[in-house]
Amino acid sequence: MPEERSELRKAGLKVTHPRLQILKLLEETPQKHMTADEIYRSLMSGGEEIGLATVYRVLNQFESAGLVRKHLFTDAGGTSTQACYELDEGGHHDHMVCEDTGKVIEFYDEQIEKRQEEIAREHGYEIVNHSLVMYVRPIKKA
Repeated sequence: MPEERSELRKAGLKVTHPRLQILKLLEETPQKHMTADEIYRSLMSGGEEIGLATVYRVLNQFESAGLVRKHLFTDAGGTSTQACYELDEGGHHDHMVCEDTGKVIEFYDEQIEKRQEEIAREHGYEIVNHSLVMYVRPIKKA
């Protein structure tokens, strides 16, 4: 926990039990992208009594402090958007979202990054920030 305490202090946040538990969960979970509801359920199943409103409040504080990134992914039907959170570990990556399972896959491709820069330049712009999300489904084998 000393590492989590240090991260919170560096981000200018007071060290509280809910903040520590949420940060610890995000650091230790193999699932890199979690919704607030998934974080809440995981905390509850681990015996933590932290309310859903507190989870949302802490995630907003973490986002403002640069500890997490919030991504808005559309569901398979394209009718609703869900916020997912991941630790901001620096560096850029893009995402694929499986339409069948909702699984989020991170990837980085130098050619895609280079081509995006070229396209922006061709139109007289420079990229300030960007997010690429590909919605995918498994290839059906014949």
